[in-house]
Amino acid sequence: MGKILTEAELRSGTVKREGNKVFVSPDTFVTELAREYITTHALELVKTNAVTTPSHSGGSFGKGVMSYTPIASKGAARFVDYNTGKGYAEKPEHMTHLRGNLLVPKNDARILFRGKLDSLEALIMQTQITAEECGYEVIAKELDEVMEFVQQILAHEVKDEPLPDIEIFGMDSAALRYASHHLKEVFGIDHSVPHYSMGKICVALNTLRTFIRETELAAAAAFTEGTTVTRPDIIEALNRLSSCVYIMFCKKVSGKYD
Repeated sequence: MGKILTEAELRSGTVKREGNKVFVSPDTFVTELAREYITTHALELVKTNAVTTPSHSGGSFGKGVMSYTPIASKGAARFVDYNTGKGYAEKPEHMTHLRGNLLVPKNDARILFRGKLDSLEALIMQTQITAEECGYEVIAKELDEVMEFVQQILAHEVKDEPLPDIEIFGMDSAALRYASHHLKEVFGIDHSVPHYSMGKICVALNTLRTFIRETELAAAAAFTEGTTVTRPDIIEALNRLSSCVYIMFCKKVSGKYD
């Protein structure tokens, strides 16, 4: 995960700008609020490989995974309703950005799915804190990779681009599925029923696993049109992500982290 462009950075002036142009590296991750700020203030996002922040910040933009996609204006309108094609001079409060200045209602299934991903990231961080408090820094570090995977899903969904091949902890999709279904062979234990007596780490990992399942259901709702699944890559990725966290849970139960 590289540099993230936030609304706060745009407001604070820590981003390189010339007139109405904002310069970022080609794949900088641009948050929803930052994209809204760019559109509202009629700014232009320019992607270049030679970008540094103003001298007072001393930093530079690294490689990220999401960029703003400009949409041609419709007459005097700066925003376009994705579903109806209607133009808006100002963004209605009940709508939000799908991509660029394409708007959808805030209860659109794709926006609800993005909200689930946002909540999932928060829960990952909470689990990392629990892991560190309990002395399992290795689990906290492994969850960094889980976090990067979730951020990658979000970025590629917003950009409407296919996900790269799944790989977490050095395992591809097939390996993750195999390990989660053959616990006796891999970890020497049977499938365990979660119980509070297993301790904080196991409970936290199980909670994280269940929320990933909820996020997968949100993805299924967002990307299923009749009998057609428009983003099977995202649904598979979340399925394997839940397998990944279940593997971590089983490693803890089997004493692998101890």
